[in-house]
Amino acid sequence: MDIVVSDLVKKFGDNLVLDRFSATMERNGITCIMGPSGCGKTTLLNIMMGLLHPDSGSVEGVPHLKSAVFQEDRLCEAFNAVSNVVLVCGKKADKTQIKAHLESIGIDDFAKPVGEFSGGMKRRVAIVRAIMARSDIIFLDEPFKGLDENTRDETIGYIKDHIGGRTVIMVTHNADEVKALGGRLIEM
Repeated sequence: MDIVVSDLVKKFGDNLVLDRFSATMERNGITCIMGPSGCGKTTLLNIMMGLLHPDSGSVEGVPHLKSAVFQEDRLCEAFNAVSNVVLVCGKKADKTQIKAHLESIGIDDFAKPVGEFSGGMKRRVAIVRAIMARSDIIFLDEPFKGLDENTRDETIGYIKDHIGGRTVIMVTHNADEVKALGGRLIEM
C-alpha cells in the first residue's frame, strides 16, 4: 500500500505551515521532498512519523516500524559510535557488522565518544543507525547536511546499497541528491 497524504493542515499559532497538502508516496520507493525553507517539509515528516498531529487531513499507509535521521543527529554524545547503533538494533546486535557499516562510510574510531566527533562524522553515525534499525520505512531529514561532496557521494552510495527495498522519504534542498538517490521528487 502506498502512503497517501490527504489535505493536511497544520498551524503553529497563527502560522499556517501546511495548507491542504496532498501527495502519494510509493511503497518501497524513494520519495524526495523539496521546497523553500519554512514550507512544512519537516512538519510533514513529523506528522508522518506520528510525532505531530495534523489539525485536519489524514495520512494512510505509513508502516509501523520506522527509523529516522532528524535534522539534529540525536546521538547519545557520551557513547561511542557502535553503542549508538546498538541502541536501535538491540543488545544482541552484531557489533562486527555494525563496525563494517561504520567503516564503509569512513568511521573507524570505535573507542571515542561521538561527542568528540566532527559534525560530519556524527551525521554518518546517525545515518548508519537509521539504516541498521529494524524498520519498514526510513525518514531522512536533510541527511547530508554538513558533509563535503565526496563524503556525501559515498554516503548516498551506502544508503542505496543498504535500504533493502524499504520505503525512503527524504527532505532535501539539493536536486543532485534526488538524482543520485534515484528518487521521485515532490515539490512543496
